[in-house]
Amino acid sequence: MRHIGKMIAAALSALVLGGALVMSGCGTQTAYVTSIAKTGSDGAEDVYTITYSDGSTDTFTVTNGKDGSDGADADINDIYEAYLEETGSDLSFSEFLAEYLSAPSDNSAVIAGSLCSVAKIYAEFVKTTTIGGGIGGIFGRPTYSTSDIAISTGAAVIYRMDEEDTYFVTDYHVIYDNDADADKNGGSKIARTVYAYLYGSEGTPSAVDENGDGQADTDENGYTIYNYGAYAIPLEYVGGSITYDIAVLRAATSDVLAVNEDADAVTLAEEYHVGETAIAIGNPEGTGLSVTQGIISTESEYITLAIDDTQRSYRSIRIDTALYSGNSGGGLFNSRGELIGITNAGNQSDQNINYAVPLDIVTGTADSIILYANDGNDQTDGVYRLMFGITVTTQHSRYVYDPASGFGKIEEEVVVASVTDGSLAASLGLQSGDILTAVVINGTTYTLDRSFEIEDLSFNVRANDLVQLVYTRDGASATTQAHTVTFSELTAVS
Repeated sequence: MRHIGKMIAAALSALVLGGALVMSGCGTQTAYVTSIAKTGSDGAEDVYTITYSDGSTDTFTVTNGKDGSDGADADINDIYEAYLEETGSDLSFSEFLAEYLSAPSDNSAVIAGSLCSVAKIYAEFVKTTTIGGGIGGIFGRPTYSTSDIAISTGAAVIYRMDEEDTYFVTDYHVIYDNDADADKNGGSKIARTVYAYLYGSEGTPSAVDENGDGQADTDENGYTIYNYGAYAIPLEYVGGSITYDIAVLRAATSDVLAVNEDADAVTLAEEYHVGETAIAIGNPEGTGLSVTQGIISTESEYITLAIDDTQRSYRSIRIDTALYSGNSGGGLFNSRGELIGITNAGNQSDQNINYAVPLDIVTGTADSIILYANDGNDQTDGVYRLMFGITVTTQHSRYVYDPASGFGKIEEEVVVASVTDGSLAASLGLQSGDILTAVVINGTTYTLDRSFEIEDLSFNVRANDLVQLVYTRDGASATTQAHTVTFSELTAVS
């Protein structure tokens, strides 16, 4: 009975979770399913092998119909019926789900693994403070200015680990300070120095006082010198986007592994849904890396932030997970330990209304920054997108629930509102009123269920890629001719 139960539970995991469960991390964890694959068939029966994270395996068979294909579209109800027939059980459907589809409420193993992929960040800026006032000192104190180091803190995730370089992703506003004195801060308001601490190897900067006189030592500019300690990993700014609030930092992989050889890059989620667990790991109030947990409240909404002096609209995931000052740049993970976003904002007037940059924006911007930082061309830098030259509106928006997966999503028709003269869309023959249904990139079709997905996909287009648009006009579906993208058609995004 228990063997059958384990097999049924594994089969349900494949249906409900949509694939392998992969957790990043280190240490001891409960065995979980890593793959379910068909390993044999005689036409009448298919044999499936379940592989677990501890290396153990199980097998189960699915009996097909006479033509060997009746089991191809089996859903959770078919599995339930097969279970009753095989075991003679009288479990109700709800009891069956509770027995074999229940998930542990304790996410400690998932969190333990995710802690191997997070970091605390400190960023140094030069700020100038003006003191005093009055006219020439006659009616008030003389005016003078003083400049010194200001340190801010946040969090980051290990996004990618190569043999030579390790890339960290954080929020742009963690390594940018609008109050920095650009002239004295290296010519920009980006942090002049950034350090990272891995979880379990944390430290804090302290002012250097080598002679013990109680006064902080200063450099040749009169700025306070700070010591970050043996665990600090120096980071280099690779690039960032204030438009999307994402920045990429780089460290030598050898420096990272010297602190912790188990440090690992995050595992990226394939999707996320309203109601799913949302685990935030960040550096609240600068007190050190710690964990809070909630759920996804809204999978996509727009908020307004002013990182510099400009108000911008940011697409965000809304969560009820507690966030505090210092959580910015930290990872937002699901119950499988997969990254679903980067936390970046909170509503100060309402409790438990907080936000994260969605994963598609994180990966789109970060991958672009890393690509163009390593392309050998000093003229390319940062984030590039393909602008199609259209504005869109939506219609027939609706919520679609899938009982087989247990999740739902909002779907809407994406309608072309206008086409810019001379644009790519115009050259491909798009017209106002066309309903866009998909984008094809190098032969792979990406269905459009939401209007923002056009922008998300535009991050992934590179020079020499083939792009097509699929649309419906007057009830008939059509696909444009393939267009080879040139680099000049990509637009740099600040």
